[in-house]
Amino acid sequence: MNQPIVFCDSFSVALGKGPDMADITAELQRVLAASGVDQGVLSAFVTGSTGSLTSIEYEPGVVADLRRAIERLAPPDAVYEHEKAWHDGNGHSHVQAALMGPSISLPVRGGRLHLGTWQQVIVVNHDARARRRSVEVTIWGTTNQSP
Repeated sequence: MNQPIVFCDSFSVALGKGPDMADITAELQRVLAASGVDQGVLSAFVTGSTGSLTSIEYEPGVVADLRRAIERLAPPDAVYEHEKAWHDGNGHSHVQAALMGPSISLPVRGGRLHLGTWQQVIVVNHDARARRRSVEVTIWGTTNQSP
């Protein structure tokens, strides 16, 4: 019997000065396993206006390429209106995070994240200082477990 379920959880990740990245695929899979959802959707959201989530092949070459691309999109040494107002050194961080986005939705099939062979989910800290990022997870779907 398929039982509908909504499951919420969170975890945090320590990251260095941005852009710094961490693979959170295993942690998302752990939360998914705890939910009991067999078929559905996992949605993850990083709190804070200088963090983002995406998926990549998490290997050193792609990570380095993504870091460089992020810095080219919104260079730390450019002029930002945010800097003029707040003088906190992270105007670029807000723009980088906004361009990448704070959330990701992933299909759940057979109780597993349905990702490509070389695809992992990462959290990115864009801030000009190290941060502990909170990732909020909501999973909805069905379970084959009996009530």
